[in-house]
Amino acid sequence: MIPAPSSISVVSRSPGLAPEAIEVVVTVPTFRRPNQILDTLRSLGAQRTQRSFAVIVMENDAERREGAAAAAPLFDQGEATGLVIIAHERGNCSAYNAGWETALIQFPHFRYLLVIDDDELADPDWLERMCTASETFGADIVGGPQIPLFGEAAGHRLTAHPVFALPYQTSGPVPALYSSGNLLIARHVLNRMGPPFLDLRFNFMGGGDSDFLSRAAQAGFTLAWCAEAPVRETVPSRRLELDWIRARSLRNGVISTLVEKKKRAGSPLGTLRVFAKSLALLAASPFRAALRIIQSGSFAIGIYPVHVALGRVLAEFGYMNEQYRQPEKN
Repeated sequence: MIPAPSSISVVSRSPGLAPEAIEVVVTVPTFRRPNQILDTLRSLGAQRTQRSFAVIVMENDAERREGAAAAAPLFDQGEATGLVIIAHERGNCSAYNAGWETALIQFPHFRYLLVIDDDELADPDWLERMCTASETFGADIVGGPQIPLFGEAAGHRLTAHPVFALPYQTSGPVPALYSSGNLLIARHVLNRMGPPFLDLRFNFMGGGDSDFLSRAAQAGFTLAWCAEAPVRETVPSRRLELDWIRARSLRNGVISTLVEKKKRAGSPLGTLRVFAKSLALLAASPFRAALRIIQSGSFAIGIYPVHVALGRVLAEFGYMNEQYRQPEKN
């Protein structure tokens, strides 16, 4: 077996694991959510499928290791099948890269890699439906809904904010995907894209998944959406505060510019065209915001196009909104 890179260490491996028989690998990054990772793993243990699958938990806090400490006993005792690893390099993209590279090294014959986050719960048919969608639509990559769970804040006016909206409502081929929170990637995509899969420049800002998916689409891989395979994401009350909403909206604009600039790199006047588009969106954003305010009855919801457009323009001057630098505020 090929050894793992020095930035990755295996801390738990389920007994009797047969890597050659694994058809699907589910990767779960975790960072200081020891209780929630257990809930995620229980939802994976309840999957209704005949496909042989293994789970890789990627602990991204190499010092405290709370997630690894919580998850390891399940693997050690054989209640969960797979591995718990430490991704020693901090950052969102580093954790994903560690898990995806480990999957390729440890499981030589898997067909599909799935991704779920440690604040999400998979429906019982999630894995089977994602794989079936790939086969039905002939898609190399499949995305699915991340349904927000707002808990006691369910009636809050900002639960209808666009930052929580789904990109699609029905299943089928789609032109673009944006998030790795509920995702299937065929093995041949990873083989061709090669490590590092996610650009480390997005490590503490997010958007590395959007960039990866954009590059994969550019490379000719086909994308689809599976509306019948949701995961349910716990949304802390912090994310319904105006400053978090504003920061996330600006960040979405920054990511949009950075991803588009990479997409147009090398094309004639590519950078200038991206900047011109950003300025045009900024000029139009007050009118779009006014319409949204009228429709929603909420200034905080309606102002979203202005924040996104402003983020796009600020990115041209080096602005980086790295929300993941301070996880306690995210």
